[in-house]
Parts: sequence; structure tokens; C-alpha cells
Amino acid sequence: MANITYIEASGNATTLNLPDGWSLMQGATANGVDGILGECGGSCACATCHCYVDEARLADLPPASDNELAMLENVAAERRPGSRLACQIKASDALDGLVIHLPEMQE
Repeated sequence: MANITYIEASGNATTLNLPDGWSLMQGATANGVDGILGECGGSCACATCHCYVDEARLADLPPASDNELAMLENVAAERRPGSRLACQIKASDALDGLVIHLPEMQE
């Protein structure tokens, strides 16, 4: 399990203890975190779970797939070096303590 902190655009922070294998999008939508829509249900087809991962922790994540990179071209908010789709990041012990920031808009 991993403690993941979501920081909404408003500054509100929520820390969730996610089971291994859950996507960060699943954790957010199941727990009412404002700022992640996940309209496609996690199939990497909509970019409404865009998040910003602290650049110091990017190396802890598997690299983005070509499909994820293509979807990141469609994000509504500013794309940054730490931009990822929360549906493509799976909770694991290696991600314990990860902090992600959510953009002001998803669509």
C-alpha cells in the first residue's frame, strides 16, 4: 500500500492509502478527490485525469507509454515536465509518499 497525497488546485490536500495496483485515478474517484474526472474510466482515452508529479519522483514511475504521451497532447491545463495521467500510475510501495498536484481544469 502507498500513501499518496493529492493537492487540489484550491490547495486542499488529501492523503489516501491506496492498495497496490490501484491507479491514482481510481483512488481519487473512489474517495471524492476534486480535480480528477476520469471520464474514460482509466483506459487512457480522455486525459481528464491529468496530474503533475513532482519531478524529483518521476524516476520512481515507469515511463509514459506512447499512448499516454499522445493523450497528454490533449490536456486542458498547461502541460508541464511532470505531467502524467493518473490512470496510468499504479500504487506500489515504491510510490509511498508521492505527492501529485491537480490542475485547475480537466476539460
